[in-house]
Amino acid sequence: MAFGQPRIEYKTTAQMRTMHQAGLILDDALGQVLAAASPGVTTGELDAVFAAALKAAGATSNFLGYHGYPGTICTSMNEEVVHGIPGSRVLAAGDVLSVDGGAVVDGWHSDSARTTIVGGPGAEDPADRRLSDITEESMWRGIAAMATGKFVGDIGCAIDDYVSAQPGKRLGILEDYVGHGIGTEMHMAPDVLNYRSKHRGPKLRPGLCLAIEPMLVRGGLETATLADDWTVVTTDRARAAHWEHSVAVHDGGIWVLTAADGGAARLAPLGVTPVPLG
Repeated sequence: MAFGQPRIEYKTTAQMRTMHQAGLILDDALGQVLAAASPGVTTGELDAVFAAALKAAGATSNFLGYHGYPGTICTSMNEEVVHGIPGSRVLAAGDVLSVDGGAVVDGWHSDSARTTIVGGPGAEDPADRRLSDITEESMWRGIAAMATGKFVGDIGCAIDDYVSAQPGKRLGILEDYVGHGIGTEMHMAPDVLNYRSKHRGPKLRPGLCLAIEPMLVRGGLETATLADDWTVVTTDRARAAHWEHSVAVHDGGIWVLTAADGGAARLAPLGVTPVPLG
């Protein structure tokens, strides 16, 4: 470790198993939130669904109270990129909704985000569906790079290469908000860039757990933070999408901690077989 660089926390297999428990609870809680996300429902009601799911499972929220954050999830809609605060805002058909949440079990954290289009296929703008689908697949490309790459920087290269190769209008990859290490805290070293950079980062080695979370926009990359000091929006009001999973590198390979199948279904087409924690 170079002098002055943040220390990276490497986990034991037992610790990663606990993180997987937190990840499975989070996976279920986010599923409940998205199932409840329909026209006429408020973002505050979605927050209550998530909070109840964590309580029932015996987990706690790592978002609630984090630097004063008032919710258990972030609900970012349309031009809101991240950190949208749940409250009285009512969902409407066609809204692009990104839900970001986390759970803690025995002091070990999980973090994951999903994007949905309220009202289902009949209500969605094809451009919004493309935005969400490319963002999600770019995340999986980054996760696959954890299995095949040598350095953390390989993740951002894989994300950038996939997004850049898509036909049609180029989507923007936000550079001000990146992925991160995760473990005994929600946000830890190292940063995980979502774009190609000359900085290769630390080696991908067993015990490293990362939250990979690309955020893509249909328009420009300029953002601003609203008066609530949390909600980040695109200044041109272009819509955004956000997908995230927490992933572990272990002696046998990689395992997606926040997916019930460890990421098997989405990684198989990419030639990667996730290996359960031993």
